[in-house]
Amino acid sequence: MSFDVEILAVATANPRFRINQHEIAQLAQTMRPELKSMWNVYSHAGVETRYFCEPLEWCLQPHGWEERAESFQRNALDLLEQVTLQAIADAGIELRGIDMIVTNTITGLAVPSLDASLIHRLRLSPTIERLPIFGLGCGGGVGGLARATRLAQSMPDATVLFLTVDLCSVCLRVGDQSPTMFVSAALFGDGAAAVLLQNTNGKSRTRNSRARRIRAIGEWCWPNTEHIMGWDIKNDGFGVVLSPELPALIQGQLAPVVCEFLKRNNTKVDDIRGFLFHPGGAKVLVAIEQVLGIDQAMLTHSWEILRQFGNMSSATALFVLQRALKAGANGPHLLAAFGPGFSAYLIIADL
Repeated sequence: MSFDVEILAVATANPRFRINQHEIAQLAQTMRPELKSMWNVYSHAGVETRYFCEPLEWCLQPHGWEERAESFQRNALDLLEQVTLQAIADAGIELRGIDMIVTNTITGLAVPSLDASLIHRLRLSPTIERLPIFGLGCGGGVGGLARATRLAQSMPDATVLFLTVDLCSVCLRVGDQSPTMFVSAALFGDGAAAVLLQNTNGKSRTRNSRARRIRAIGEWCWPNTEHIMGWDIKNDGFGVVLSPELPALIQGQLAPVVCEFLKRNNTKVDDIRGFLFHPGGAKVLVAIEQVLGIDQAMLTHSWEILRQFGNMSSATALFVLQRALKAGANGPHLLAAFGPGFSAYLIIADL
């Protein structure tokens, strides 16, 4: 189906503690000398800096569910407020003009949900509709945006705010001695993003010279892949599940999924002007380049976001989208991310 949904604005934010990858690598080597054979994962991750919502000292201490939840709720709400205000300012609309909020996360729990707290903090309309999403993992930025697009399509003239926030540093468990935790500590950081959508009924409402429209959305869930990515529930927090099989899965099975999605929407790989993939890690990006037959320049925005911010889970793909927009991207672009299931989430957007 075609969508009468336009992207009015994209906003991103990070917490204030900037962490250098070299510093983290030295700490990891000191704390885990028995994993010397894996030390190079830090230098090969493609990451130079990341942002944490708590000081590094806090992250290196053991914490239970209560402390993690308090930090997540406080910091996540601050970041969501920041990106919401930036998005509406960029779009030139009022807070009360938002008809619906779709909010995504995977790194913390809050009841009432974050969107409810944001409504009270920003004094949004009491009639606003809201949908909190949990469980899509790194794919939640693209998957959540797709859900928000479908909802916007069903609401003539509506303005829908999609929000996503993940604070991966809050989930670091220093007592977890597994190699998986060691690897994840080399990749993940914190961030939030907002995308403001509007149902235009086929008529552009943008203040820009050209409309940025969602053309198509889709997803694919591979069978028998629940072990690839996700959380195990531990006594002291979420236990990361991150299989080394992931790059091989992408290398072996991504191309037909992408090509089928494009074909279904009357598009070829050669028609795509830019590939905006969630940078799950350097190995994942290399695998994407190989299977799609594209050079590294076509994934420049993904590589740069990985270098500057690390993997911020769901928010990362929207950082990539924002960077592309700031660089003057135009024409059809493929936005994609992967998450637990194991699933791929795909959007074609005309920028």
